Amino acid sequence: MKQKLPLTICFIMGVVMIIQYFVPALNSLYDTIRFWLLVVSGFVLCLGIYSLVRVHILKIRRKAPSWGYSYVTIAGLVWMSLVGFIWGKEEGTIFMNTFFLIQVPIQSTMFSLLAFFIASAAFRAFRMKNLEAGLLLIAAIIVMIGQVPVGASFIPGIADLKEWILNYPNLAAKRGIVIGVGLGMLSTALKIILGIERSYLSGGGK
Repeated sequence: MKQKLPLTICFIMGVVMIIQYFVPALNSLYDTIRFWLLVVSGFVLCLGIYSLVRVHILKIRRKAPSWGYSYVTIAGLVWMSLVGFIWGKEEGTIFMNTFFLIQVPIQSTMFSLLAFFIASAAFRAFRMKNLEAGLLLIAAIIVMIGQVPVGASFIPGIADLKEWILNYPNLAAKRGIVIGVGLGMLSTALKIILGIERSYLSGGGK
């Protein structure tokens, strides 16, 4: 009985959001729903903060692996919240200075480390074990050389070949993947609206 109400709300809202694309009279209702979405997102933010604090407090109590970093996470959450509420988040405030001096360098470091993982994955993927791997290797070499100005200056026409690979074979594969993802999203949305997929409910949807 307790699951019928969320299933009913999900079905009604899903049908309304589908119909509003074809009925112009429901555009105002769509704008109202988007406004309420902002209100709901505020409660979701509070729930996310509660979940974050709860998880890290449990890690500290249980002395889980790397539990010391949980102190850093909670301290960062409290610090950014306090300075944001007290001094605001305009340019030059403590909030923005903390963000640009700590958060941005950390993100840059993480992205720079990804280059090594990409290089390692490329080394394993570019082994010519079969015809498909050989084609992938040749295309990757052409794209990498044509992407840098030095390669384009030493090998005439490789920049045009690189553009052709990106605009035709690569784009065709990318669009096929996007279409597949879109169909998967559509099928999942229909399963949720019709109540077939109930994993978002408490108790695993049983």
